[in-house]
Amino acid sequence: MHVSLALKKRGDGVVGLDNFNNYYDPSLKRARRGVLENHGIFIVEGDINDAALLKKLFHMISFTHVMHLAAQAGVRYAMENPSSYVHSNIAGLVTLLEACKSAEPQPAVVWASSSSVYGLNTKVPFSELDRTDRPASLYAATKKAGEEITHTYNHIYGLSITGLRFFTVYGPWGRPDMAYFSFTKDILAGKPITVYQGPKEMDLARDFTYIDDIVKGCLGSLDTAKKSTGIGGKKKGQAQYRIFNLGNTSPVTVPNLVNILEKLLKVKAKQHIVAMPGNGDVPFTHANITLAHEEFGYRPTTDLSAGLKKFVRWYLSFYGADGVNRS
Repeated sequence: MHVSLALKKRGDGVVGLDNFNNYYDPSLKRARRGVLENHGIFIVEGDINDAALLKKLFHMISFTHVMHLAAQAGVRYAMENPSSYVHSNIAGLVTLLEACKSAEPQPAVVWASSSSVYGLNTKVPFSELDRTDRPASLYAATKKAGEEITHTYNHIYGLSITGLRFFTVYGPWGRPDMAYFSFTKDILAGKPITVYQGPKEMDLARDFTYIDDIVKGCLGSLDTAKKSTGIGGKKKGQAQYRIFNLGNTSPVTVPNLVNILEKLLKVKAKQHIVAMPGNGDVPFTHANITLAHEEFGYRPTTDLSAGLKKFVRWYLSFYGADGVNRS
């Protein structure tokens, strides 16, 4: 949603595609759609696995770029519904790349990988040159598979492809299943929140990255993406292939996140502190963003306190202090 608004604001034509599934509250997704349509952005309701729909779209419009942010997200849900991750993150990606490779002209592709591909890596900060062959979750494994799949389509068909490894994106209109969002909801409702600790009671830490900074990275990637080289589904020359970290480079512990929320909400959290279960989560993330900075000047400017202040303002305006959306 945020990337679409930024593209539209600067004068680009944008068409969106979303299946509005019920992994989390579809009414939030439809509210986002309402915002986009108010800004003249047309959203097609459909699935990236629908090859016929994609073929029709690419036939109707000569897309110069594809920004592929659709995915089944979340580390823990993968243990409940593994097939949804394979369906969206692997099969859906292949269906989309098939449409891109056959399009005339071929678009440049920028897509969302994830910092989770670093898995059990302990060297910090995480660099694009580090190992990514030890995923800690099925979600991470599907994103790693996506990186290998995109490399294959780049190599065989000449698609220009850029993968973006996002680090814990947060902000207004975000995902309700993420800690900062669910903590806000439960703290306001007076419900206890569960705070996980790593081995030896170590505080978990995340490289929280504010949505506006991520948008800058997405647009920078689009603007520096070179053209694909294939014609008629056949490669005519070497095509660009890149992977970038998009993070904030300032990891914050989860207890610090809770402290910031308590101050902003003016409510003391009831905390239930437990050991991190073996569900695929990792103890910390920390991005090295040198490559993105060198390539397109990526430089995050929003710290967690400032970003959460903007999120809380949006949350209270959208849901109210009682957590009910009346729009």
